[in-house]
Amino acid sequence: MAAVSSLDPNLTVNEIVARFPETVPVFNHFGLDICCGGGVRVEEAAQRDGLDATEILSALRQSLERR
Repeated sequence: MAAVSSLDPNLTVNEIVARFPETVPVFNHFGLDICCGGGVRVEEAAQRDGLDATEILSALRQSLERR
C-alpha cells in the first residue's frame, strides 16, 4: 500500500518506471512511450497521446496494489 501512496502524479513516466518497474505493462497497454518520450509527467504524456490521465493513474495504482 505504501507504493500506491508514493505514486506521485508529478513524477515523469521514466521516474515511475524506474521506481516501479512492474508498471511497464500498464504504460504498454495504453501505448505510452516509456523510453524517449518518457521524460514528461503522466498527465502530459496522456494529453499528448489523446488519453485520459486519470484512467492511466488509476491503472498504475491498481498494478501497484497487486504486488
